[in-house]
Amino acid sequence: MEDLKEIVRPFYTQCLTVNTEANVAEIMSKLLADSFQSVNSAESKGKTQLTGQVQGFWKMIPNLKWEPQEMLQDGNRVIVRSLASGNPQGNFMGIECDGSKAFSIMTIDIHTVENGHITHVFHVEEWTTGMKQLKS
Repeated sequence: MEDLKEIVRPFYTQCLTVNTEANVAEIMSKLLADSFQSVNSAESKGKTQLTGQVQGFWKMIPNLKWEPQEMLQDGNRVIVRSLASGNPQGNFMGIECDGSKAFSIMTIDIHTVENGHITHVFHVEEWTTGMKQLKS
């Protein structure tokens, strides 16, 4: 069976984690299928919308890190438990931030990989925990 974890890993190391050497839009264009959907309990985002959101996060959280802690594969799905952290600057989810406070949250994603591209990701992030950390 093909190791799909290595297809998914760059989503964290080259897209979600800020890297001043990388072109996030170009990387996401190659990594995500044209029909890609990112789904949580509130909404669904396509490839273009998610790319724009990630570019915005890179500007607002210049030290954003999204570090996989565990990756599991089941068929064509890759489950990733990761830690996201950073020091936001500006208005971040309704909180005015000056970069002096950091958040560190757990995230869990289930990626579907087809023909070498991520087609879907279902995700949960502990943003309420992050907001508490930034407010304290």
